[in-house]
Amino acid sequence: MAGLTPCLPTTADLTIRHFFSGAAVYAADRNCISFTPAGFALKLPQDLRGELLAEEGVESLQYFPNAPLKKAYVVLPQRMLENTETLCFWVDRSIEYVLTLPRPKK
Repeated sequence: MAGLTPCLPTTADLTIRHFFSGAAVYAADRNCISFTPAGFALKLPQDLRGELLAEEGVESLQYFPNAPLKKAYVVLPQRMLENTETLCFWVDRSIEYVLTLPRPKK
């Protein structure tokens, strides 16, 4: 997740939580980024997911074979992760999107 650092705005309330097989970034307690063995995934609105899914190598998030798709998330291919400008653009869209969602109940 070190390559993600330049993309994270300092003005947002962001936290990184590590768990058994990866980590997640939360914006104001809303999950926006997932990094697991399944890949680097961003939570995005339907229109932006559709735009990204049209790109070669982008897939819906699925944590395990035969597990249900996490339809709100798309996994970015390596070429997008290596392009800082592209990565930061999509990270910004993800953070902007989740901040429009209601806070999760605790």
